[in-house]
Amino acid sequence: MSAVANGPHARLAELGLELPEVVPPVASYLPAVQSGQHVYVSGQLPMAEGKLLATGKVGAGVSAEQAKQLAQRCALNALAAIDSLVGLENVVKVVKLTGFVASAAGFTGQPGVINGASDLFGTVFGEAGRHARSAVGVAELPLDAPVEVEVIVEVS
Repeated sequence: MSAVANGPHARLAELGLELPEVVPPVASYLPAVQSGQHVYVSGQLPMAEGKLLATGKVGAGVSAEQAKQLAQRCALNALAAIDSLVGLENVVKVVKLTGFVASAAGFTGQPGVINGASDLFGTVFGEAGRHARSAVGVAELPLDAPVEVEVIVEVS
C-alpha cells in the first residue's frame, strides 16, 4: 500500500469522517499558524456548518458522552485547520493537546471528555498521534460551547 493509502485522510475515511471546511474565527485570530516546525491551532469549538452542535455545561444539560463526541468534532475541526495550512500528510507528531470543558459544579470527568479528541488523533496518526495533554474544567467557554480543543503539532 502507498503512504497515501495509509495516510491520515485514508484513516479518516475508514472512520466515516470527512474534513469540514475550516471554521472561521469568531474573534481576532487565525485558525492556525506555523512557526518553524510546529503548527499551533487556535481553540476549536464543536462547530459544523457555522453552528455550534451543542451549548451548555457538561454535567448539567450536556452528558459526558455527548461532550466526548463534541471533543472529537473539535479535533476534526483542528485537523481541517492543519490540513489547510500545511497538509495532514506533513504532520510528524501531535505534540500537545489542551482541552477545556465547561463544567457544571461537581463535574470531574474532564479527562474522559477530552479523550474524544485524543482518541481521534491517535487513530488518525497512530503512534505519532500520542501526545502530552491537559484537560481543564472551566466556568464558561466562548458562545456557551461545552468543549474547546487546541493542539500543537510538529510538521516536516
